[in-house]
Amino acid sequence: MDKTFKQHTLLIIFIVVAFIYICRLFYLQIIDDSYFLSAQNNVLQEQTIYPARGLIYDRNGELLVYNDAIYDLSVMPEQVKDLDTLAFCKVLNITKEDFIKKFERLKHQKGYAPWKPCVFERQITIPTYAAFQERLFDFHGFFVEVRTDRKYKHNNAAHVMGYIGEVTDKDIEKSDGYYRMGDFIGISGVERTYEKELGGKKGTRYVLVDSKSRSQGRYKNGEFDTPAVAGKNINLCIDYRLQQLGEELLTNKTGSVVALEPKTGEILALVSSPSYNPNLLIGRDRGKKYMELLRDPMKPLFNRTLAAPYPPGSIFKILMALTGQQEHVLTPNTAYGCHHGYMFVGCHPHGSPLPLRPAIAVSCNAYFCQVYRSIVNNPSYKHAEDAYNVFYKHIASFGLGSKLGVDLYGEGSGFLPKATFYDKIYGRFRWQATTTISLGIGQGELGITPLQMANATATVANRGYYIVPHIVRRIEGKRNPDTLYQNKHWTTIDTGYFPVVIEGMQDVVERGTAYIARIPGINIAGKTGTAQNPHGKDHSIFFAFAPVENPKIAIAVVIENAGFGATWAAPIASLMIEQYLTGKHDTRKDLKERMIKGNLNHRNDTTATQAQ
Repeated sequence: MDKTFKQHTLLIIFIVVAFIYICRLFYLQIIDDSYFLSAQNNVLQEQTIYPARGLIYDRNGELLVYNDAIYDLSVMPEQVKDLDTLAFCKVLNITKEDFIKKFERLKHQKGYAPWKPCVFERQITIPTYAAFQERLFDFHGFFVEVRTDRKYKHNNAAHVMGYIGEVTDKDIEKSDGYYRMGDFIGISGVERTYEKELGGKKGTRYVLVDSKSRSQGRYKNGEFDTPAVAGKNINLCIDYRLQQLGEELLTNKTGSVVALEPKTGEILALVSSPSYNPNLLIGRDRGKKYMELLRDPMKPLFNRTLAAPYPPGSIFKILMALTGQQEHVLTPNTAYGCHHGYMFVGCHPHGSPLPLRPAIAVSCNAYFCQVYRSIVNNPSYKHAEDAYNVFYKHIASFGLGSKLGVDLYGEGSGFLPKATFYDKIYGRFRWQATTTISLGIGQGELGITPLQMANATATVANRGYYIVPHIVRRIEGKRNPDTLYQNKHWTTIDTGYFPVVIEGMQDVVERGTAYIARIPGINIAGKTGTAQNPHGKDHSIFFAFAPVENPKIAIAVVIENAGFGATWAAPIASLMIEQYLTGKHDTRKDLKERMIKGNLNHRNDTTATQAQ
């Protein structure tokens, strides 16, 4: 009986195992199509569906960037059979040698596999596409993929929007296989920072083809297809008309304009000159055009607004006035005499002695050298180094000396020297205010980017705080979700010290060095700067905000090798303020014409490189 029981038990086990195998085979062959797909790869084409990239608008809904269809000729290498190479080359207008080189090059691409599609020829022309479609049955394994390239409605704001280009091996590695050779990715500007939002998500389509590469329709009615997800549309903070005016005013000049909305940190205009036409970096010739721009001695690809560190000159006196008050070494009534300068720092003729407000209006160098001396040699601190560290803390609280965190690639930190910097030069405790006196008037080792200048202006306009400048206002109709662009950053200066400084800045425009910037009916607070430049003529600098009562725009202008701040920078800023606040800039046609026609680049062929 034991023997019979064992036999029955073994029989049952064999039957159960056989049943499991039968069920599994039934599932794999009848129910689960994924294995069928693998078995049928020789008659299937896996085609990538490229998503439409998100559109880019300005703050008012003006379309700036849109998409244009392009055609890539792709190939499934293992499906290429009995190819009429000469006919193929004739359609593409290439030689047989070119064909061989291109085919061999595919095999060395990262992620190459003969059963995977790869791009053979990028961006074929529409006539070539039409001719290829007519002969498709002769070219087994080849097919056309439709995707989009960028088009720019206007020829402006290149540094803001950036451009897209083909992915690199590093991009492919970082994407965990999502990107493949020939795909586009944002390289600079908004296109780079917001690649995830703008790029969308690729889809996949499986198409059945016969032995002659003729399409037999979608496999399983698209059951295994995945749809592409279009990129999200973006609204920039940029006011396109203001941006356009800024670029027009900087024609034939090297420099920058940055305009912000003080209360929000939104960037209203970001102008770097010389610039380039963004439509140059699209299409088949983008690589060639890029190299031409890269070799241009004027360096149009360099974004001066974010990365060029300039000595701020006299605009720095505004921060000196605030810091001096905070450290209780300066009051509105503190007066200093000026005898055409202080030590080796010269000054222009003006009334003397002066208290704080008129000293700001006439931009007295001697006055602010004295303020700097009183800060660094403050007897409340044991050493000058201790006082300088406090000075550094106050100035840094305005966003100077470090990256602000703007949502654009390539931001520089500028340079705000720490006490340790001077320790290395002079030795610890072996320097004091007179050693570094040029800092008091915004010279010496200071380097501030135009973005930082505009941000400091916005901080004064807000009476002590700033919100990190940013370029994207809305994503798919919703507010930019990044909290970095919503939080207030307060300075170390008490709000009570701002009014007298702002009054002095109003005097600068109403009766001081920036009288040319006056706009009837609009109260402007500003400060001119004439920054010494070791490479040539002084830089013309101006920053301002308006209206004083309820600031809606803060602006900084830097024109390289242009002389006094009132000569070029102040008028340009004034015209842009008027445009933004009133919607027009033609009330002073002679001034506008003089700014546009002024050609400053011919004076010095090296001006484009001086800020780097």
